[in-house]
Formats: sequence, structure tokens, C-alpha cells
Amino acid sequence: MKTITIIDTFGFFFRSYFALPPLRNAEGFPTGLLTGFINFVDSLHKDHNTDYLVFALDSKGKTFRNDVYEEYKAHREAPPEDLVKQLPVAIEWVEKMGFANLSKEGYEADDVIATVTRIAKEKGMKVRIVSHDKDLYQLIDDGIVVMYDSVKKKEVDEAACIEKFGVKPKDFINFQAIVGDSSDNVPGVKGIGQKGASKLINEYGTLEAIYEDLENCGTARIQTLLTESKESAFLSRDLVTMRDDVYETLDLENFIFEDKNYLSCLLDEFHKYEMNQAIRKASVGEPADCVIKEVSHDARHVLGFEAVTLDTKEKLFRVIESISEDTIVAFDTETTGLDTTKDKMVGFSFAFEDTQAYYVPLAHNYLGVEAQVDEADAVEALKKLMQYNIVGQNLKFDFSLLYHQFGFEEMVPYADTMIMAWLSDPGTRVGLDALAEKFFKYDMKPFKDMVKKGEDFSAVSIEEAAFYAAEDAWMTRLLYFALKKKMELASLTPLLKEAKDVEYPFINVLIKMESLGIKVDQNHLKTLQKDLSSRLAKLTEEIYTLTESEFNIKSTKQLGEILFVKLGLKGGKKTKTGYSTNEAVLQSLSDEHEVIGKILEYRENQKMLSTYVDPLLKLAKEDEHSRIYTSFIQTGTATGRLSSKEPNLQNIPVRSELGRSVREAFIAKEGYKLVSIDYSQIELRLLAHFSGDKALMEAFNQGEDIHLATAVKLFGAENAKAKRHFAKAVNFGLLYGMGPKKLSEDTGVTMNEAKEVIKSYFATFPTVKSFIEGIQESVKIDGYVETLLKRRRIFDYENANGMQKAGILRESVNTVFQGSAADLIKLSMLEIDTMIKEEELDAFMLLQIHDELIFEVKEEKVHEIAKRFVHTMENVLELNVPLVCSASIGDSWGELK
Repeated sequence: MKTITIIDTFGFFFRSYFALPPLRNAEGFPTGLLTGFINFVDSLHKDHNTDYLVFALDSKGKTFRNDVYEEYKAHREAPPEDLVKQLPVAIEWVEKMGFANLSKEGYEADDVIATVTRIAKEKGMKVRIVSHDKDLYQLIDDGIVVMYDSVKKKEVDEAACIEKFGVKPKDFINFQAIVGDSSDNVPGVKGIGQKGASKLINEYGTLEAIYEDLENCGTARIQTLLTESKESAFLSRDLVTMRDDVYETLDLENFIFEDKNYLSCLLDEFHKYEMNQAIRKASVGEPADCVIKEVSHDARHVLGFEAVTLDTKEKLFRVIESISEDTIVAFDTETTGLDTTKDKMVGFSFAFEDTQAYYVPLAHNYLGVEAQVDEADAVEALKKLMQYNIVGQNLKFDFSLLYHQFGFEEMVPYADTMIMAWLSDPGTRVGLDALAEKFFKYDMKPFKDMVKKGEDFSAVSIEEAAFYAAEDAWMTRLLYFALKKKMELASLTPLLKEAKDVEYPFINVLIKMESLGIKVDQNHLKTLQKDLSSRLAKLTEEIYTLTESEFNIKSTKQLGEILFVKLGLKGGKKTKTGYSTNEAVLQSLSDEHEVIGKILEYRENQKMLSTYVDPLLKLAKEDEHSRIYTSFIQTGTATGRLSSKEPNLQNIPVRSELGRSVREAFIAKEGYKLVSIDYSQIELRLLAHFSGDKALMEAFNQGEDIHLATAVKLFGAENAKAKRHFAKAVNFGLLYGMGPKKLSEDTGVTMNEAKEVIKSYFATFPTVKSFIEGIQESVKIDGYVETLLKRRRIFDYENANGMQKAGILRESVNTVFQGSAADLIKLSMLEIDTMIKEEELDAFMLLQIHDELIFEVKEEKVHEIAKRFVHTMENVLELNVPLVCSASIGDSWGELK
């Protein structure tokens, strides 16, 4: 059987554009799409055993679908300018190489593909369609028509269609009529997702059959949704159905794929665009004299650059003054350390071109050090440089340094590549080295190779420092363009706006909080230190007595031997390094021996002493005001929550007595009070907002106790108060994917009882169940979920194993609620920061602990200001249910509720 390969041309070009780095020739013309296209043509003989080849193109202007539905594809964003520049060149190359290309006015490429497929099938050919467009799944016909994934290099057949969408290709049109397609603005049936649609189609087959039996079709809610969207469903089916009559017939012999080098005719073009790999590919089998053309050194490859040292005022200002207005300039600093409040700048680097980057030395300090720029001149130059569109990698550090060392006014960056990388894929590594490897397969020079142990960057020679520092700026600039392209491909351009409006200004909020720190009571910590040490000594003796042994209690290996060998306790699991003695194991043994309780208490006391009390006391002694300074990480979690480090103040236990005693050490400075404001039941309010569940919304809108209201619904009014704690466990647990096993463990009921409670809960709140299932369905199809501000978290559900898939389904639900709560508190922090700044309030935002903000406020104004902050947080965004905050005031963190 002969094979014909049909290329979905524009779809393929889009993939090529976004799959490669932002390559350009010496004149700045983009060549990434062209490079990807040529790589594909070169691989045709190797990867595509085909007899015929044809490129299908969209026609210009509107199609017959726009006549059917004016809004069809109405909201699609314009493609990036660099892509638009390359498209006509690529299409011209298709023609120059002699490949057949088909398009017809009023039709889309999909219709051309469907028509060629029909004609090829009639002639007994196998059809391979190179495309990622799900609309084309309707054409799959096992053994005859397959799709081809050019990235994974595998065929997509009927089994793959069923696995991904839950329906057969023959039913795909009716399935799409219900699901719709947001990218093409195909409405579908609002409220029914993939799972619901596949269930309906697998049972009924067609829309007609569904509507003929509507009274028996699914739940009452499904019936209502289908009734409301009947016209929309049939319209959607018309829009997604491909026409296979664009041509009555075609002479497929015109599409023969020959065994020859198709690229050789484009040699001059490849020289023009300085595409060296393409030149080599086109030269295979060609005479040598048609190949030899020298390409300028600077244009040989995008991943080569020259590091230029600017060691005089004249050189520095000459370069800065040559930069055009509105130019994107990548910026980075080199310092003596990582504390921007104390450490100093050694030099800075910047880049605004593809092949050059600059380093400005200020404070290198070694015997025989060469010329450097005077600090005053450097500051003047930096002020000029900051007027351009500044991009950087973790600009929180660099801007904090400029604020503290040189007194710069607050600035908002044009872009931060670390934040862009995190927004585009929150689960990925966002360090510069990792991003350089991921996007460009480029190895950055390691910091450890530059700075010797015991020294800092000022001891590095200027010559070595210039390459290292300039490389950072140069790579950051390349990454900015690559990340921007990636986000545009993934329809993440709204997140570029979110970054500009929220994430970049938020950098300055964090810098302020890090600079302020929070005061601690050294005497309280010393007392706690003494008490914990005394208690640990007593516990040690008690453990030795009970085990009749003296051993290192902190050693898990020695402890395992004592518990499971000497004492003979059951349930020990031996690993390569000895018996496991983690908390879960010890808890399971708590009734087996008196020593277990003592060991658990020992560990809690030891953790409080070594993790919190000792380090906090050490840090407090180092500061003249006894303040502790944490570092907030904006990109540290996949859900969007802030994390903190050195020290981590977000993990101090809040429920344990020892945890509260540590929090009591954090105090307000003299004349001030600490204020805590936190969102009440924020995730459940978001659940009500997103799901629109009437029972939940009614409870919140009427100000009811939501857990008591849930208990009434589940267990009846007479049992509600006694079961409130149970209802609370269910309310919060189901948001985080809790199953009957976990509910059983947390509440002490049997597995069967837990199953019945969950079943009853979803029957009571039916919209909640369908909403949560909708989240899980969308992650299976789309591979991501979105928060309130449309931040995405990416999940590779398709390639996960069974256990990973279950975890992804739990995490996807968790992310929607926890991530949206993070969005809300971030917006609140921005508004409150603006209020403090503009009104010069005697109040300071110190800490963010997930859904809680902690402030230090002048005592005389504390109630008035706290009330205003609460109002801001409750009105930061309008939801379908009210946001409610609780505030508490005290002298220490431990007093705050």
C-alpha cells in the first residue's frame, strides 16, 4: 500500500517557530521557523517512508464557517511579528523545492486535508497527516488514516484517540459539538466537559439521538444544559465538521516524493539568512564550488558572543549612549555576597545585542588589579541604563542591591526571566543554568569555577569576571525572547500582562518586607533554649532507662536496632540503611511501648531547639535591633504561594504548644503592635465561587457557619453540632483530593462510613462534584489547570503512570484553590503596599504566612489602620460570595489568633 503524507502547513510552521531558540542572522532577521522547517524537510527520507507529499494551506480571508457563525475564531490573538516575517519565506521555499501545496479560497487547510484524504482512500492509499490539531482526529481510520506527531515521532491511531478523548474517531464530530473549542471560539454545550461529553456520545452516538431521548439523558443538570445549548450544539457540529469536497478529484501523481536532495536549490537562500546547518544539509551530493561561502564570524551561531570589558568612564558612556530608545536591555550584578543590605557590588553586566555583552568592573580587589570604573561614574551610568526596558534573572536581588547600596528610587522591571519561566511552567527549574540548558542546550560557566573557597567575587580577575558576568546578561536576554515565544505559543499572553501588572510590581513589596524583618525577644528565646535543653536531657535519661541502653537517639540506625531488635517491637521495615523510624512508623507503635511517646516528644523538642530557637537567637544577636530577616521566594512553589528561607518563618508549627511558644518570641517594636489579618475559609469560598453550588453560596452569602451548615445537610439538624468537626474535615479534605481512606484515618470512622459520607456530600452538593470532576477532566485533555488570575500549572498526565496520574488529579484540584487563594493575597499585598506608601501610614507589612498577613502598626492608630486593611483584603476582587477576613492585635505573634 502506497503512502501519502499531508502536512498541516501553518500548524507545522507554528510548532517550528516555538520549538527553536530565537535564531537571527547578522541583520537581525529571525530564522528559527525556517531552521525548524529545513530540519523537517531533511528528515523526511529518514522519518517518513512516504510515496507522495503535499502541503495543505489555509486560504486568506474568511471561510464559509464565518458565514455560518461570525464569531468563529474571532478572539484569536495575532501571531508574533517574528513568525509573520518568516511565513512568506517558508511558503516560497515550499514552492521552490517543488513540493505540491494546496489551498482554496473560502476553505481552511483542514478541509483541504479532508479532501485529499478522501481521494487518497478511494485510490487505496495509506494517509499520514502531520499535525497536532485535534480537529483532524475525526479523519483517523485505523490502518488507513493516521495522524503523525512530529515532536514525539509516533503515529496517532484510533486507540490513541480513545485513550486521550474517550471516544472513537467516527464519533469525534458529535463529541466536539458538545465539548466545543475555546481556541476557535466554537461554543459547544456550556457546562459539559470531556468526561460528560464522551459518556453521552458513547451511549447515544449522535446529537439527534441525544435530543430524541433528552428526558432520560443523564442527570437533571445535564438535561438542562443540553436544553439551553441545543442550538449551540448543532451549530458547533457544523463548524467542526470538515468538508471533503474542496476538490472533486486530484492527480496525486503530481505529489510524488522523489529520492533527491530537495534543499540544494535553496543554497543561496541559506547563505542569505546565514543558516550554516542548512548549508551543510543542502550541500550533500553537491559540487564543492557551490558551497564555499564565508559567513562572518559574529553571525556563525546565535550561541556565540563577545564579552567586552568597559573599564573607563568614556567607554562605558559611549556604549550606553549608543543604545536606542525602547531597547530591551538585560542586566545583572556581581557582588561580594548574597545579603543585599550589607554586601557590595563588584561589577555589573548588560546586553542589548545578540552577539555582544558588556561588563563594568567597580570593586575588584587583588594585587595588581587593572583599571576600573569609579563608583560615582558607575552610579551615574546605572541611572541612565535603568531608563531602558530592563530585563533580568531574579531582579529582586539586583534591584534590592541598587536600593540599599546606592539609594535608587523604586523601579518596576520590564521583565524578569525567572518569573516568566515560572509562570509558563511553575513546576520547572527556573535557575539561569537550568533554563540555558533547557532552551539552548548551553552550559553556563559555573560560579564555583570562578570563586575560590573563602574568597568572594572581588578576588576574581577582571578578565575572567568579564566573561562570566557578561554571559549571564547575554543569556538572560536570549531567554527573554525564547520565553516570550513559548508563552505566545501556549496561549499564555494573558500571563505576560499578569506578570506586568502583578508579579513585577510585587518584587518591590517583597524587597521591602525582606528589608524590614521582624523583631524577636532574645530573653524569651534564651529561656526557651534553656527549657528545651533541660527537657531534652530529662527525656534522654528516661529513654535510656526504658530501653536499658545508652545510644544516639538522633541516629535512626541505632534507634531502629533498639526498637526492633533489642525490644522486639513488631512492624519494623528494614531498608538498606537500617530500620525506618519515621513519624508514621513511630505513631503506629505508640501503644506498643512506653518509650515511643518519649521518643516522639524528644524529636519535637529537638526540632524546635535546632531548627528554630538556636538559629533565631543566633540571627537576633547579629542585628543591632534584634530583628530577623527572611528571604521570600516568589517562584518557589508550583501553586503560586510564597515560600521563605534563611530562616523559613512559614513552617513554625501553629497548633502545637511548643510552636506557639516560639511564635511568642516574635514581638512588635516599642510603640507598635503586631496585627494579623487572614482570609477566613478562603478555599471553600473559592469553591463556592467557581462551582456556583447553590447550597454553598447560600450559606456564605447569609454568613452561616459553613461547617455547621454542611453538618446539617449531611447529618440533620439534631446531630449537626456534634458532627461539625467531621463536616470540617470533609469540606477541606475534598478540596485536596482526600479519599475515604484518609477521611477514615483523620476522623476515626470505618472505611465504609467514610465512603458513605463522601457519597452523601457530593449528593448534597452536586455542582461541587461536577466542578471538581471538570478540573480533573481538563487536566487530562489540556495538561494544565488555571487559577483565578489565569496562572497555569502544567501536568504531564498523558505520560504519567497509574500512581502519578492519581497524584496529578489530586494536585490539579489543590492548585486551583490554593493557587487562587495565593492570587488574592498577592493582590491584597499590592493594594495595601500602595496605600501605605501613598498615605505615608505608620504601618509596615512584615510577613506573609500563606493566607495571613502580619503587620507592625503604630499603637495609637492600630485599630483604625487594621480596619482599613481588612476592608482592602475583603474587597480586592469581587467574587460570587463575600470574602471575609479576621484580624487580631497583640504584642507578640503568639498572641495573634
